[in-house]
Amino acid sequence: MKSEQTTDIELALCTRIKQVLGSSLHIRHVDAGSCNGCDFEMMALCNPVYDIQRFGIDFVASPRHADMLLVTGGVTRHLEMALEKTYAAAAAPKMVVAVGSCACGGGVCGQTYANAGGVDKIVPVDVFVPGCPPRPSAILEGILLALDKLDGSRSAVR
Repeated sequence: MKSEQTTDIELALCTRIKQVLGSSLHIRHVDAGSCNGCDFEMMALCNPVYDIQRFGIDFVASPRHADMLLVTGGVTRHLEMALEKTYAAAAAPKMVVAVGSCACGGGVCGQTYANAGGVDKIVPVDVFVPGCPPRPSAILEGILLALDKLDGSRSAVR
């Protein structure tokens, strides 16, 4: 059974997507060197318990179609350029959410010869979702925070 907190988050998320983006949110997942723990939790958002597609949230294959990048894993040296190119290909305004302890700060590996560290070392990050791995409800909150930041930046420009 869902908790009341999750229901409140889902309601706020649905309302915010409509206010900020009009109808839907397209997310591109970028695995920058994760252990797949965060990836499993993120994909749990698509299962019948969370069913994020009912809010108009879809995972897309191309960053050109994405409104937001969800990045998992500490960025390995081999994936630095791939992350940079994915970020460059995403349409403006760009929202980046770092999911998990590794994406937030490098995790147990930190910054080494093979690991650049957290996502913010490579691309600008709007929201950090800590946890190893974070719960799906925490990822939803991170998405909601990113939408709030985007809406705040848009109203400041007007």
